[in-house]
Amino acid sequence: MDVTVVTVSRPETTATVTRGAARLLTALGYAPLTEVTLPNGRRADLMALGPRGQVFIVEVKSGIEDFRVDVKWPEYRPYCDAFAFAVAPEFPREILPEEPGLIVADGFGGAILREAPVEPLAGARRKALTLAFARLAALRAGGAVATEL
Repeated sequence: MDVTVVTVSRPETTATVTRGAARLLTALGYAPLTEVTLPNGRRADLMALGPRGQVFIVEVKSGIEDFRVDVKWPEYRPYCDAFAFAVAPEFPREILPEEPGLIVADGFGGAILREAPVEPLAGARRKALTLAFARLAALRAGGAVATEL
């Protein structure tokens, strides 16, 4: 019997986990956008608007090295009500901090293993983010290649 070893690249893992996390968020009633540049210049892998206007940001981690070199993720918190990491099923979850939420996802969907703590945004920031999110979504729906809020 021949055995074929398949190596999945970091970009492929990121794309798969992002797709599954976005499908999970959609199933939960959120409207997600990928690759959103926040007002502070950081880029969120997923930003989603909930049915009651809540803003959820998900940072996808493709592997151990991706997590270890990432020191920017706390800078997402001022732009969302809730923040979570999304990882592949084989990711060593014990290395992740306990504060954010945790989603495990593959290309077909995901599951929330730890709820993201909710810290509500100030009203003015929520309004500004919601309007910017809506404009970005409309631009993308019209075919524009846009990433910045």
